Parts: sequence; structure tokens; C-alpha cells
Amino acid sequence: MVAGELVQEHLRRDTGAPDDVTVHKTPEPHGAAAAVPVPPAELYPDLARGGGGGRGSSDFDARALEQEIPPDEREAMLPKGGDAEEAAAAERKPPETRLFPLRFAVLAVFSLSSLVNAFQWIQYSIITNVFTRYYGVSSDQVDWLSIVYMVAYVPLIFPATWLLDRGGLRLTALLGAGLNCAGAWMKCTSVSPGLFGLTVTAQVVCSVAQVFILGLPSRIASVWFGPKEVSTACATAVLGNQLGTAIGFLLPPVLVPNTADDIDLMGHNISIMFYGTATVSTALFILTVIVIKDRPPLPPSQAQAVLPDSPPEDYSYKQSIINLFRNKAFILLLVSYGIMTGSFYSVSTLLNQMIMACYEHQELNAGRIGLTLVVAGMVGSIICGLWLDYTKTYKMTTLVVYILSFLGMVVFTFTLDLDNIYLVFFTAGVLGFFMTGYLPLGFEFGVEITYPESEGTSSGLLNAFAQIFGIIFTLVQGKLTTHYNPQAGNLFLCAWIFLGILLTALIKSELKRHNVNIGANSNHLEAVPSECPSENKTNGVTLAPSFSFSHETSL
Repeated sequence: MVAGELVQEHLRRDTGAPDDVTVHKTPEPHGAAAAVPVPPAELYPDLARGGGGGRGSSDFDARALEQEIPPDEREAMLPKGGDAEEAAAAERKPPETRLFPLRFAVLAVFSLSSLVNAFQWIQYSIITNVFTRYYGVSSDQVDWLSIVYMVAYVPLIFPATWLLDRGGLRLTALLGAGLNCAGAWMKCTSVSPGLFGLTVTAQVVCSVAQVFILGLPSRIASVWFGPKEVSTACATAVLGNQLGTAIGFLLPPVLVPNTADDIDLMGHNISIMFYGTATVSTALFILTVIVIKDRPPLPPSQAQAVLPDSPPEDYSYKQSIINLFRNKAFILLLVSYGIMTGSFYSVSTLLNQMIMACYEHQELNAGRIGLTLVVAGMVGSIICGLWLDYTKTYKMTTLVVYILSFLGMVVFTFTLDLDNIYLVFFTAGVLGFFMTGYLPLGFEFGVEITYPESEGTSSGLLNAFAQIFGIIFTLVQGKLTTHYNPQAGNLFLCAWIFLGILLTALIKSELKRHNVNIGANSNHLEAVPSECPSENKTNGVTLAPSFSFSHETSL
């Protein structure tokens, strides 16, 4: 180090540096000994004889300073032609990010694929009385055409999220769109009163497609969209699924009216609905092949830039699951999200039966009420997404929406049987605005408190719990509605939603992804070797210990 200091002092004198500039000795970091190279002994013999430092260094100081260092040697001794400050600034510069217009096409194609899948989920339940008449089965059997979506999701979510982590966004989206298309064409061959088993098989194929679709909104938003639009993008992706449910409430009662006296006409109308769905599914599969890519050429945000493009060598899907289940805040969110979303699934599945129990011959209005519920929820989703992008108050927004959903469910329960169908339209709209608007909030909140774990894994687990609660709630509420009345089934949901409010209030909110974006922009983000034992390592992705995750604050 003494030789290096003397050389630097000599250079300053050669370049006309002021005499009063002092070079301070600073401790060397590990591995930085070669930062200032020592001149070779054959060129500078005096340096070789006395350059050991310590007591003998004073004898060679004057002689070393008198020796002239060649210009090319001087250039080589300083990084990047001597511009050390620019080199250090380049190292501190955050990674380059950029937004690409293709992100809107990716979001649109995915949202439409999710739309068709959701349409196929609800197209049976909203006209339960038509399908029970056509296939000669019970209403419980028709309900299972909706429940099968939830049953298939739970065991398949783990291989689906593993595939998303390993195979990427494009492969997962292709599987979802392809299976959706295959199931739609299978339904076209099941239009016969004796082929109920075939239509069940086709619905099972569509339910498997749903497994590859439902977990993608947060992944698409994070990988393709910037930090100021990520929540809105996630809400828009979820919006496609909600819009499909809304169209599923609206179109089937119009396309397949209850012509109980003419089975042939009923079958013809069902065929029109099935063939139309299959045609649209095929077009969307082709668009998925053309448009959807794994990721843009450059990351859209600093939170994505610090993550590897592919899973690290030491990445373990099993460890990722373990990390998520060790996260107490995420466990609370899993249960509360499952309660809210499961309640929505149950209300959507049984809406026809609830309306028909209180208002006879109102199949068409039952579909319109379902449409009102979901369209209001779509508006709520967009507003909540914009609000999150603006405020980043995830827990506060989630808790407020949860409380308002509970109040909406209570009002809907006690106004359903007042013999005023227009009042039901209004209360269903209020309920849908908050209950359906909660769905993207849960996704984005989950990504924030589990970063840097995979968005697909956290979203997949949230959806799995939603399906589990959806199965339980649909079966229990269906029995209560059949054996007692719709009010009993709705009160059952109210009790569970109140429990969800308490669980949401207990969630400890740490906005990890948001703080990484803020830290990178403020040059607080540090690159840390993954083998360093003192770091907080998260399954192959390392975060610097000096980086503190601030808690969410109220406005």
C-alpha cells in the first residue's frame, strides 16, 4: 500500500495537483489489493529494494519519487484511464429499466383468455333449471359443473406454479389457452340429453386450464409493467376474469331460454352457445402463440432488475413454499383472502337458486343481477388498483374494502326477500363493487409482503385457498338454501366474512417490493454476494441486511 500511495502522490505532482492535497490511507476491502498495481521490479529497482513498507520505506521515498513513470503505465494503473470517480459512479448506477408498448398487447390477450375461461365456469350454473331439464339431472349435479373448477385447482396448483417458475410465462399461458380451447370444442360434441358425462369431462378440461390462468395476473403485472402502473395492470388482468363471469351471467339466459316444452330447440340453443365459445377460444389461442412472451428485453422496474432472469442454481420450489408458509403475515392473508373470494364464488354459483327462490320466473333477471354484481366489481377493481398505485396503502385499503364487503353482504341478505327486484339489483351492485374489487388487492398485497418470492407461487396459493373455501361455502350454503331459505345461507357467509375482517386487521404490512424500488432510485440498493453468510437470503435471491423494509403508513 505504501508504494501505491507514493505513486499516487507522484502522479498528483506530475499533473499539477495542489501541494496541500493529502492522500489518506483507508482500509482495503477484501479482494481489492490489486486496485493500484505495483510497478515491476525490473523497471523500478529502487522500488523493489525498499518497497517493503514499514521501517525501510523512508529510504526509498525520495528515490521513488524521482523516477519518471511512463504515460501508458500511468493509464494502466488507474481504472478507465484514470477516471476513478466515473467508474465508481457507474458501479452505483441502478440497472437500466424500460417500458415496452408490447406490454399492453400481452395484458389484453391474457385478459381475454381469462374472460373465456371464466365464462365457461359460470355458463351452467346461471341457467341451472335449463340444464337439469335438458340432461335430466338434479340441480346438485349441475352445481358440480361449477364446483369442479375449485376442486381441480387445489391439487394442480403446485405443479402449475412450479411450471410457471421453471417453464416461464409463455409456456404457462399457452397451456391455459390450449386447454381452454380443447374443452370448449369437447362441449360442442356433448349436446345430447344422454351425454351429460361428456359435458362434465369437457368442464374438467376447462377447469385444468383455469389452473394455468388464475395465477398469472400478478406475474404479468410485475414482469411487464412499471412500479407506478403495476397494481393497475394486475387489476386489469383480474378484470378479464370478472368480465368473463359478467358475460356468463348475461349471455346464457339470452342464448338459451327455458323452452321446457321443446327439447330439440333447447339443444339447438345450447349448441349455438358452445360453438360460439369454441370459436373465440381458438382465436385467442392463436393470439397467445403470437403475442405472449416470457419477459421484455429490459426489466420494467428496479425490483425486477435485481432479480435473476431465470431461477438461480440453488433455487428450490419446495423451499419457496416453505418460506411462504413461514411468513405469518402471508398466512393471515391466505385465510382472509380465501374467505372473501370463496364467498364470492359461492354467491355467484348459487345466485340463480337464490333469486328463483324469492322471485318466480325471473331467470333473465337473475342473470342481469349477476351481471350487475360483477360489472360493479370490475369498476371497484380498477379504482382499487389506481388507488394502490397512487398511495401504496395496501393494508389500509384491503381492510376498508373488507369491512364494506361485510356491510354489503349484510344488506343484500336482509333485502333479498322484500319482493322488490330493483332493490336487489342495487344491493347486488354494492356488494359486487367491494367483494369483487377485493380480488386484485389480495394479489398485490401478497406480492408485497412475500417479495422476492415468485409472484406466481404466492398468487397460486391465494387462489388455492380461495377454491378450498369456495367448495366448502358453496356446498354448505347450497344445503342451507335448499333446506331452509337463502337468508340462512347468506348469514353463514356473513359470519365468515366478519372473521376475515379480524384476520386482515392482524396482518403486519411490510412493503418489500415497493421499498426495493424506492431504495434503488435513492442508490440504497446494494449488490451482495450470494455466498456471504451474514445476509438475509431468500431462496437464491439475496437482499442486503442494511436495507430496511419500512412499514405501511396511513395517509
